[in-house]
Amino acid sequence: MKKQRFGPQPFLYPMPTVIVGALVNGKPNFNTIAYVGIAGSRPPMISISMDKGRFTHQGIAQTGTFSINIPSERMVGITDFIGIYSGRKKDKTALFSVFYGELKTAPMIEECPVNLECEVIETMDFGGKNSLFVGKIVESYAEKQYCTEGYPDIEKIRPFVFTRQDHNYWKVGEHLAEAFSVGRSYQGEE
Repeated sequence: MKKQRFGPQPFLYPMPTVIVGALVNGKPNFNTIAYVGIAGSRPPMISISMDKGRFTHQGIAQTGTFSINIPSERMVGITDFIGIYSGRKKDKTALFSVFYGELKTAPMIEECPVNLECEVIETMDFGGKNSLFVGKIVESYAEKQYCTEGYPDIEKIRPFVFTRQDHNYWKVGEHLAEAFSVGRSYQGEE
């Protein structure tokens, strides 16, 4: 097998698409990103990488808080709109019902099935165009209609993912196997 070389690229699939919320100069603002990942489980932490020039970046730096809002497939148009237009030029707060939780400084979107309220515990600057914010999840929220057996259900939430190289959004696929179980019977090559 001969693999093609691409040079250093962040080919990590899938890239979840989320809407990040922050107060900027005391006003809620939102930005769509796909550079997001789980940074820890105890305590629960999430990381986001954001362009330093983004208006929302300014708000996170000001308040030390942010929210992660997970949109559903039905929100793909509005989610893309939020990423295209800067809060410096367009007020995006009228697009949603905004609510606040424990921190009172991390605006969240009622229409998104799942919301994570985060407090910045580390900001890293690697000298490039982005900063990496690591946030401790202070509280998480989901409507009952998006839960099964008391927890958020991917089939009900219907999140979507992004591919960087071709700038497309994709639906999440079907169930494949049960984790921590399917490997128990593995005996070698399939």
